[in-house]
Amino acid sequence: MHEAISNSSTLIHLAAIGRLDLLKKFHGKIIISPAVWKEVVEEGRSRPGAQEVKKARDNGWIDIVTPKDHRLLQLLRSQLNEGEAEAIALAIERKARILFLDETEGRAVADIYNLQKSGAIGVLIRAKLQGEISSLKRELTRLRNKAGFWIEEKLYQQVLRSVGEEP
Repeated sequence: MHEAISNSSTLIHLAAIGRLDLLKKFHGKIIISPAVWKEVVEEGRSRPGAQEVKKARDNGWIDIVTPKDHRLLQLLRSQLNEGEAEAIALAIERKARILFLDETEGRAVADIYNLQKSGAIGVLIRAKLQGEISSLKRELTRLRNKAGFWIEEKLYQQVLRSVGEEP
């Protein structure tokens, strides 16, 4: 099926800076799990991402799919939160082309299963390289300040240099 699957963090952070549309532009359709929907839309009603993700689902470019492998889910839930566990389970089951998640623990588990992953920073790098945004530095600053996204200073500088911008 080779789909794009997302955990809540990437959706929330990109929505907070008005860049959720980049996922649609780059991948057409995004699959999320019921736990991700619950975290972003139901429990996050008044926070960034809630209305944007709901609208994306209403417009047909975000779908909600329930993982089927209950044993795998149980194993993943012992290490991760519900949303991360379901997102990784879906990525494995559906042979996802890419999995969007930002948390260190989730990324480490995704590595164990050899899943191709990215996060908010990766989406913004691609946007810069493809001319969708003019300044990665401006978007990363907004990500830090408006979305409360933590990025280590060394990584921040490395990312900017990778696209020809000075820190």
